[in-house]
Order: sequence, then structure tokens, then C-alpha cells
Amino acid sequence: MDTEKIVAKLTDIFVEYGPRLVGAILVLIIGLWVVKLLTKGFLKAMQKANVEESLIPFLTGMIRNILRIMLVLSVLTMVGIEMTSFIAILGAVGLAVGMALSGTLQNFAGGVIILLFKPFKTGDFIEAQGYMGTVNSIQIFNTILKTPDNKTIVVPNGGLSTGSLINYNQEATRRVDWVFGIAYGDDYEHAKNVISRMLNEDERVLKEPEFFIALHQLADSSVNIVVRAWVNTPDYWGVYFDMNKKVYSVFPMEGLNIPFPQVDVHLQKS
Repeated sequence: MDTEKIVAKLTDIFVEYGPRLVGAILVLIIGLWVVKLLTKGFLKAMQKANVEESLIPFLTGMIRNILRIMLVLSVLTMVGIEMTSFIAILGAVGLAVGMALSGTLQNFAGGVIILLFKPFKTGDFIEAQGYMGTVNSIQIFNTILKTPDNKTIVVPNGGLSTGSLINYNQEATRRVDWVFGIAYGDDYEHAKNVISRMLNEDERVLKEPEFFIALHQLADSSVNIVVRAWVNTPDYWGVYFDMNKKVYSVFPMEGLNIPFPQVDVHLQKS
């Protein structure tokens, strides 16, 4: 009699839950196949969009896991398992973890933004967050800079992705600016011709846009001449320092005086 009751009970359970279980298994199998297709499509889309290589495996894995979790929750709901309480608990845990790791998550999101939109890349010289240096590596939480004197700076990606940033290597060309002083009484036109000649002799100075020379300021101790010339970005510092050296050596030979502040002291006998 007990056996008959057990069999009858099992039969009732099978009749009630069997179709749901079979349907859930089919949905799980088909869903896993769809998740695989969607993940492959997402992967190809990122590769086609030239997304940073180091970011592709992470984003692909994240999308795959999110889709699988959604699929499992759907399958469990089909079987008849109540998921409302479980989802509420999971959400509360996620909120608590998110608040505890808010700074870390901000840096993580910043790293994703930097790798996706590429405001700079490895090898660029940037200025941001009060630091200047060459980008040595871009990690998911931090960006590593190398200063010209070979110091290593670790900059969190959170502030780096939301703050102001100067990328000195973004453009192919840059403008070099100088201000050269000559003494009062020196011939400005002669000084302008001398500077023009030196710029024309330097092959690194671009012909287009044309360089610019003008009388900038009648200062306390000098007549200041502003000079602006365009160069290819890698030539910036070479042209800047070489021009300073040329002016220092050529001006005296051309009869042009490089002034410096002077103070005249008059002594009176009492």
C-alpha cells in the first residue's frame, strides 16, 4: 500500500513538473548555444572596432557570464523555483560590495573607458592629475607613467578618465614658441632677418604653416621678439634647444645684444 502511494505521488510529481523540467532543459541547451553565438558576435565586433587587445578577453568573459546568469535564473524560474527573494538578497550583497569597493570600481570603470576611447596610448607623453610622463602601460585599474628622470608614477584610472589631460603626442605637428630679447637701440628688422635665416636653415622647421616673428613687448630691460614655428612632434625639443643655442651664439656676431636686468646705483655725497 505504501509502495502504491509512493508510486502515485511520484507519478503526480512527474505529471506536474515533468513538462516544466523537460522545457527547462531544452531552454538551457538552446540558451547556452545562443549565449555562445552572442559572445562570438560580440568578440568579432570588438575586434572589428579595434578595441584594445588587453580589454577584449575581460569584456568577452563578462558578457558571457552575465548572459549565463540570466539564463540560469530564467531556467530556475521555469522549473518553479521562486527567485524573487534570491534576487533581492543578491542585489543587496552587490550594493554592499559596490559601496565598499567604490574607489576600486571607479578606477576599473576608468580603465575600461581609457582602453575603449583611447585618449592616449602607450608611448604618449601626457600631463594629468599633476603629473607628467611617458605612458609605460595602461592597466585595468592604473596607468603607469615614466618621468623624464626615470621615476615610475602610478596614476589611478578613475581620476585620469574624468579629469583634464594633455596629450603631447596626439597631433603630428606642434608649435614651438620663443621670446628673444634685444637691447634698446638694436635694429629690430635686422634681428628679425637673422632669426628668419636661422629658421630657414633648419630643415626640421616646417614651411607650412609659415613661421611667425613679431615685436612682442617693450620690456623694462629689453625689446622682446616673439617667434613661433611649426615642427613635427618628435622634433619639438631638438628644435627648441638648438634655436636657443644658435641665438646665443649668432646674435653677438650680428651686432645684436642680449640684454639682462641691470640696476644703476648713483652715490651722492652728503
